[in-house]
Amino acid sequence: MENDTLLTNQIKLEIESIVFKRLVSHLQNRTDVQNIDLMNLSGFCRNCLSNWYMEASEEKGIKIDKENAREIIYGMPHKIWKDKFQKDATPEQMNKFDEKHK
Repeated sequence: MENDTLLTNQIKLEIESIVFKRLVSHLQNRTDVQNIDLMNLSGFCRNCLSNWYMEASEEKGIKIDKENAREIIYGMPHKIWKDKFQKDATPEQMNKFDEKHK
């Protein structure tokens, strides 16, 4: 892409940060979308994002535990999100998950 030369590392980082924030906001607003569906369709879910957040923080020397990382991604404590929005996975969803993640 010819615009690559126009993107400094700082600008690229800022754009990526905006995109990440939009993705997280989108997932926070789409509470109807279940993690198992995300896993079955895309191979990652909110928990994966929180794990990646935690790992990236550790790479920068900042310790964030799993619950805090999940709260950042879910927009609320994970337990509250699960109680309010998580539905039991159907046998079909579980079969699809098991097939894809053998």
